[in-house]
Amino acid sequence: MPVYSYACKNYPGNETCPGRFDAQTQEEVWKLVELHAKLAHNENPDAGSPDDRAQVKALIVAGA
Repeated sequence: MPVYSYACKNYPGNETCPGRFDAQTQEEVWKLVELHAKLAHNENPDAGSPDDRAQVKALIVAGA
């Protein structure tokens, strides 16, 4: 099973954020990203626009 990864620094404006998450599924990574957004960036993940959510999901990569 591939490992999926997300690095917060790849999202525009978050270049200095050290957050990086790896998990067995995209869904697991997505949950970690949502929790990170709340705790580290004081953001409400549910308030993001569909375009913002799509941009974040596009940064979740397989095999990284």
